[in-house]
Amino acid sequence: MHTFAWWPTVVVLSVATFTDVHNRRIPNWLVLPFLVAGIVVSAWFRGWHGVGQSLEGAGLGLLIYGVLFWMGGMGAGDVKLCAAIGAWIGPMQLLIALVMTGLVGGLMALAWALFGGFFKELFEHTGDLVFSAKKRGEAVLSNPLRRKMPYAPAIAIGTLISFLAR
Repeated sequence: MHTFAWWPTVVVLSVATFTDVHNRRIPNWLVLPFLVAGIVVSAWFRGWHGVGQSLEGAGLGLLIYGVLFWMGGMGAGDVKLCAAIGAWIGPMQLLIALVMTGLVGGLMALAWALFGGFFKELFEHTGDLVFSAKKRGEAVLSNPLRRKMPYAPAIAIGTLISFLAR
């Protein structure tokens, strides 16, 4: 199944990356059919077990990225994209993809801040965000003044690395 999932995933990740970088959006017309197709293809190849694996992967993506969305650190398109990827690759490979995505996203954020001229600002309130309930007003993830980075490229790279890890 994972070999079959490679090309559709590459195509969707390419389009999602392009739209996220240019428009800061990942369109529903791209990710929702991809999610449904992942469940259908899993059912076709593995029956009910495949459907279960597909739903577990989608649920895991929704749960983990949903929490990040709720905290204000992730866009809804990123959440839906991660859920759709989970529907195609299942929960175990999705865990690998999420770890790789986190590593790639962290490196991208550092580069984004360094080249954007706000590297010092990136770390200024990190301690307050983690350790202090008093100063959270300006340090919260949902602060509209923070710099926003398109995250689909990190999701794409992390997911493609997960294919190589299997």
